[in-house]
Amino acid sequence: MSRPCHGVSFGPRGGGAAARRGTALACVFAGVLVTGAATGSWPEAAGSGQPVPAAGPGPERAETLDDAGELVSRSGDRWASAYSAEEYQSVRLNLAGEYVGTGIAVISTAEGRIVVSEVHPGSPAERAGVRAGDELVTIDGVPLTGRPVTDAVSRLRGSAGPEPAPAGSTVLLGVAREDVVTTVQVERARLTARPVTVTRDEPGVTRIHVSSFVEGSGELVRAAAHSAPPEDGIVLDLRGNTGGLLTEAAAAASVFLDGGLVATYDVRGEQNALHAEPGGDTERPLVVLVDGGTMSSAEMLTGALQDRNRAVIVGTPTFGKGTVQMPDVQPDGSVAELTVGRYATPSGRTVGSEGLVPDLLVGPGEDAEERAENVLGGLAAGR
Repeated sequence: MSRPCHGVSFGPRGGGAAARRGTALACVFAGVLVTGAATGSWPEAAGSGQPVPAAGPGPERAETLDDAGELVSRSGDRWASAYSAEEYQSVRLNLAGEYVGTGIAVISTAEGRIVVSEVHPGSPAERAGVRAGDELVTIDGVPLTGRPVTDAVSRLRGSAGPEPAPAGSTVLLGVAREDVVTTVQVERARLTARPVTVTRDEPGVTRIHVSSFVEGSGELVRAAAHSAPPEDGIVLDLRGNTGGLLTEAAAAASVFLDGGLVATYDVRGEQNALHAEPGGDTERPLVVLVDGGTMSSAEMLTGALQDRNRAVIVGTPTFGKGTVQMPDVQPDGSVAELTVGRYATPSGRTVGSEGLVPDLLVGPGEDAEERAENVLGGLAAGR
């Protein structure tokens, strides 16, 4: 049996398979559009997957559907998506925590400019001299003014064409810095995603941010929690987490639970259960931060910690996706991602389109991190 994941096909829900394929993002690719809208940052990877333009493929591609495309077009599955063999290889790379790109994350300003928000250390973009704060004016000669930020991301990745660009391909960036525009050539490379980052900006608070659940994410969460000072509480930041592998989310739950049920899910009617490993830390104060970009397996983890009374959930309602997708390889080598079931939290809750509601809602204009730290302080005082 293939490993189950939580995916989302983000595209025309009533359109044909070719249109779905053009905008589909499955498993760890799930939700880059929603995540970018929720967090304001549009990374090439770090779990967010392979962004593609908002528009579907051209008429030429729509006329030649492969086997997966035909299957998806007949399925009526709102979450289904189809991939060529080459496209699905990129999916598998991302699930393994790898991606092909330049190492740039971008944001769109209120004025519509595309600005570099982060350059990953050691990436091709850093070696080429690109810095956070630079404005991207053009990509491969195409002006970015008026274009959606997702278009810029797909051009950086090389996923705007019919097939993904390979490692070793190059992209020309028009970079504006201090009103001077220069052209910079950046070579794409196979990079390792950073799904887990740790910060400690305030005494007594360790923040563990998990962007997705690719292979190894659970162990990275465990290492981060074990390295936190014993007097610290933990903020588990799942904002913008695009989901990923169920098993990795369950491994993360094991860090904070002493065994017991994490979730149940069915695969074509066959019931399955995920359990936490025994021996997790059940004493350290724990707050989970969520938002509208928290989806799929990240919602499963949130629901487990909430149902088990292990954490206080702070933020805004989550995305709302409680279905499970699995890949089905077709005779021509193309791959269809189809919904095979739903998952439920330990109390039996399923996650509908309304998402999970936090224990403490963060209102407009409130600082979610500050609210989480205040809650954490209260939990620590009550120990």
